Formats: sequence, C-alpha cells, structure tokens
Amino acid sequence: MLKTIFNIAGLQIGWFACALGAANNLPWAGPIVVTIYLLVHLYLVEDRHQELRLILLVGLIGTLIDGLMRFSGLLIYESAIPTVTWLAPVWITAMWMLFSSTFNSSLSWLKGRPVIAVILGAVFGPLSYIAGVRLEAIAFGQEWLQTVLVLALVWGVAMPLLLHLAASTEGQLQTVQAQEMLPRN
Repeated sequence: MLKTIFNIAGLQIGWFACALGAANNLPWAGPIVVTIYLLVHLYLVEDRHQELRLILLVGLIGTLIDGLMRFSGLLIYESAIPTVTWLAPVWITAMWMLFSSTFNSSLSWLKGRPVIAVILGAVFGPLSYIAGVRLEAIAFGQEWLQTVLVLALVWGVAMPLLLHLAASTEGQLQTVQAQEMLPRN
C-alpha cells in the first residue's frame, strides 16, 4: 500500500515539477525531480531491469508521440529544449517515463481491461494537457475542441497499448525465469 501511495505521489510531484519548470523557464527542473523519483522507484521494485526497460521504451514512444503532435502544430511547448521542431522537449520525455512507472504499480489494475483503459486514456490524457495549458507549460496550436479530440483519440489508443506493453514485458520476464528453472539435459 505504501508503494502505491509513493507511486501516486511521485507521479503528481514529478508532473508538476515538469510542467511548472517548463512554464517558468526551468526546463531541467522537472527531469531532475523525475530522475530522483525513478531511481527510488527502481530501488523499490522487484525486477529493476524489466521496469527500467519499460520506462525507457515508454519514454521513447511518448517522445515520438508528442514529437509528432508538436511537428503537426497541434501542440506548442514552452521552454522547448531541444529546439528541434519534430522532437518533444526533455521535460515531456520525463513525464512519459514518470507515467510508465505507474503501469506495474498504481495502474496495474488496468492490465487486461482494455475498454476501461481506452475510456480513462481518452478522458484523462487530454485533461493532463489542458492542465499543462492552464499552467502555461504548453499551448494548443489548433482550435481547442479539435486538439482535445485528437488528444482523446491518441490517448484512447495509447493507454491500452502501453498497458499491454507493460504486461507483455512482464510476461516475457516470467517466461525467461521459468525457462531458467527447467533442468538442462
């Protein structure tokens, strides 16, 4: 129970550090806070290698997703470091990595429930971006409703796929561990 509370608190603190850092021209503040949290998180989990692999993979996927939304003009990031127009800023990558730490912890109950994951992704994904707009960390580059609908679609698809990815990497690990336990001829 304490690990779940730590996970939820870490997500909130890290998210705000990233968004407020970007909004206040301190784009590295959030990634530093997230890195510290993730180091503690990795210390607390059973299989650090599997969890680290998931965090890095989701960080890459999220960077590409947000990079495409930036490139398309859908989203405008404040304090966008690096300034490459097709790449999401470092603080967004940190947010994705932070979010991935919930898949085997506070959001693990969503694994195997794709319909609920679609709904929650389609609702809470856009709400996170709207909060970022209110904090002035990002801006919508297109009309508000259009942007929210695209974000709902993206997150409605991404959420169950990312949870499936987390479950499959966990399943791969269990298969490898089971094979290691088999007697060798």
